[in-house]
Amino acid sequence: MVDNMTDIPPPGYFIREELEARDWSQRDLAYVLGVPEQAVNMIVSGKRGITADMAKALAGAFDVPAEFFANLQKAYELSQARDPDPNVARKARLQAKYPVREMIKRGWLTDASAVLLEAQIIQFFEAKSLDEVPHLAHAAKKTNNHDEVKPAQLAWLFRARQIAKEMVLPVPYSEKSLCEALNKLRLLMVDPEEARHVPKVLAEAGVRYVVVETLPTANIDGACFWLQKSPVIAMSLRYDRIDNFWFVLRHECEHVLKGHGRIREIIDAELEGNNAATEGNIPLEELIANRAASDFCVPISEMDSFIKRKHPFISDRDVLGLARRLQIHPGIAAGQVRKRLDKWQLFSKMLVRVRTHVISSAVADGWGHVVPVAS
Repeated sequence: MVDNMTDIPPPGYFIREELEARDWSQRDLAYVLGVPEQAVNMIVSGKRGITADMAKALAGAFDVPAEFFANLQKAYELSQARDPDPNVARKARLQAKYPVREMIKRGWLTDASAVLLEAQIIQFFEAKSLDEVPHLAHAAKKTNNHDEVKPAQLAWLFRARQIAKEMVLPVPYSEKSLCEALNKLRLLMVDPEEARHVPKVLAEAGVRYVVVETLPTANIDGACFWLQKSPVIAMSLRYDRIDNFWFVLRHECEHVLKGHGRIREIIDAELEGNNAATEGNIPLEELIANRAASDFCVPISEMDSFIKRKHPFISDRDVLGLARRLQIHPGIAAGQVRKRLDKWQLFSKMLVRVRTHVISSAVADGWGHVVPVAS
């Protein structure tokens, strides 16, 4: 008998006991099974394991379920396996809560042992211990729907915060300066290349502007938060389209103007479709920001008049005429028409890209570039 269950013998031990009980030799068993005697000897001596076919054969020979021998083999193999590295369970717990692998891939964390990873995560999220790391709701406010803030969204937000802390602005923020900056931004909307001036215009208004590539599943478009008295606008540019860029930018500017995000950071995810509506069952802060953004891209009165005159037969020429009259790029006008009509397949060719122009002058983290920050 085996007293120590942690020291499980090979299945051959039990076969040998069964042979003794039946007064059989290994040669007798080999005869019954129809296999060479050497094959039986290898199993009995523990030099060879029991295959599924052999488990069924032994089941027939000894009149027991085949699972009995299969389980003996499995238990023995598990007993012989090495104990898992303690890092495995600890890393699994980290990955279950935070997008650790993606954060390592992006250069936000350095791949290391579980202990060092835990220390890095605590530092990354500005916490005193792992238990205090915010990974659920209430660490930030996602105002465009009622879902909890995802770990990937929080990681993105804290990365934007890290980067923003490193920035030095020429002037302090004031509401008046941002209102004046909006007039300057309006003049940049005629050409996609002009988007490269956005970071400078905002900086001169005392607003920190950072771009952080989104993480998988985060679906973040932008965020607004404050570092003491200094507002920060963060964008992901996940939709590389001129209409989305200007809408999200103006949306976040409105959050700043209204003082939103001072107490808890605001995360704007999936800021399209219903979440970009100017009326409906969405939080008031978002309605305010959406209305300001829509009116900035195409004044609501202009859009009302345009739809009334042209709907339902709106041509490319009509959109080009609207853009020319408003002195904006056709893609911005097209985006607002698409949103108003809820027909997202229209005028796609007008929606040019702007990301390359923006990140050429912005503090941008992602797309193969990692912004250095103080550890």
